[in-house]
Amino acid sequence: VQLQASGGGLVQAGGSLRLSCAASVRTLGRYVMGWFRQAPGKEREFVAAIGWSVSSTSYADSVKGRFTISRDNAKNTVYLQMNSLKPEDTAVYYCAVGRPPMTTMELANYWGQGTQVTVSS
Repeated sequence: VQLQASGGGLVQAGGSLRLSCAASVRTLGRYVMGWFRQAPGKEREFVAAIGWSVSSTSYADSVKGRFTISRDNAKNTVYLQMNSLKPEDTAVYYCAVGRPPMTTMELANYWGQGTQVTVSS
């Protein structure tokens, strides 16, 4: 499985960005899709995940109410809509595919290459 992430960039605090990640497989079956992030000097951390049933979502407390994860199963693509961005959201964002609930790195089986998100104050 290859994952191709896009949509990162530079935005001012309070702004929005939308990340996308497409999986190059015929079908992802029941895999969970999601996002992690890693800020400079920090460990990679969970951001959000979504199950095959799009009603099953999980979020890190730090992004609840600001970020929304969604997926298009027909396109094997996961999205992360990020609103009200803060400087502390600055990080490299990695998409991942893995086993439920995929709220820890150990449950991720495949990783994308990462996309940089920078939020200026």
